[in-house]
Amino acid sequence: MATSIARTCRYVSRHRSCIVPSLCLTLRSTFHCSSTANSGLLFSLNKRGVLKDSFPEDAAQDHLPRLLQSGAQTVYCGFDPTADSLHVGNLLAIIGLLHFRSAGHHVLAVLGGATAQIGDPSGKTNEREPLSADAAEANTRRIRESIHTIFSNHELHFHDGSRKLGTVTVLNNLSWYKDWAVVGFLSEAGRHFRMGTMLSRHSVQSRLKSDVGMSLTEFTYQVFQAYDFHHLNQIYGCKIQLGGTDQLGNLMSGHEFIRKVSGEEVYGLTIPLVTSSVGDKLGKTAGNAVWLNRDKTSPFELYQFFLRQPDASVEEYLKLFTFLPLSEVERLMQQQREDPGKRLAHKRLAAEVTKLVHGKEGLESAKRGDKPEECAEQYSHT
Repeated sequence: MATSIARTCRYVSRHRSCIVPSLCLTLRSTFHCSSTANSGLLFSLNKRGVLKDSFPEDAAQDHLPRLLQSGAQTVYCGFDPTADSLHVGNLLAIIGLLHFRSAGHHVLAVLGGATAQIGDPSGKTNEREPLSADAAEANTRRIRESIHTIFSNHELHFHDGSRKLGTVTVLNNLSWYKDWAVVGFLSEAGRHFRMGTMLSRHSVQSRLKSDVGMSLTEFTYQVFQAYDFHHLNQIYGCKIQLGGTDQLGNLMSGHEFIRKVSGEEVYGLTIPLVTSSVGDKLGKTAGNAVWLNRDKTSPFELYQFFLRQPDASVEEYLKLFTFLPLSEVERLMQQQREDPGKRLAHKRLAAEVTKLVHGKEGLESAKRGDKPEECAEQYSHT
């Protein structure tokens, strides 16, 4: 009897491999201020620091600005539900989607109910703990609610109505993997991937050189993310994928797979990884996560997290995590320089982020100083 891929990959045994290292190509876009791009969305997001790299390399200079100006496009970003809440490290990806939606483009937030059971090795020094199907499903429900809340808060509190918003759709990639058989998937999708290219990815190379090595399960992750992009391209006409800078290899795999299978031209854009003041990635793996669900990190704690950011980070975070015009950011920073003790920039940063994640009620709760248990009780009543 054919076994579903999601179930099979959880039990694939781990093997270390000895291979000859290959070169990993890293592409970088300068987002030139051409007449086409200067007034466009990409240039604006790059100026804010929200966008970092593009694939193909010259995409942001010519092809993508023309595509985005030709009409509403569909953009997607994936979130694996490896915990029951997203964290601040994921928030910038959501904000990237919100910028595209505000510009009239349609966005897809894809929850990895299937891929969370496989585990993305990008940026990881060890393999993730296995995640059961039941746990992935429960986490997916919680994260879906959180994403809907953030998009609703943005529409209610931050959209000025000057332009019609694009649509937002939240999907679970388990819906297109659950009926696949392993043999059928490998026969259809696997033949389009080349081992040399897959082995050259930085996420693979770094793990193969480590003592822990890499399991076959993790190695196949890039195949699944590439197929996700292909599926969304075929069903939703999606041509743009957003991901963290550590996802560039997976974005490249998706681009190459789609070109081979359908000949469609698609693009990848990366956003910077949010790091702590000492340079550590803000994520649950690092053990320093600030969660987006209020029962894990209260609005008060989220507010305080941004209020306590170092002075050197506040301008960058205002550009990244808020929708304030850059002229307003500059005005705030000038006021802060004139009277640092008032911490006006820090307070505005903390207020804007808290209102986006938890709404006006959450911001009021944060300013009152409600403790986590009080917030949880209020949330359960609402």
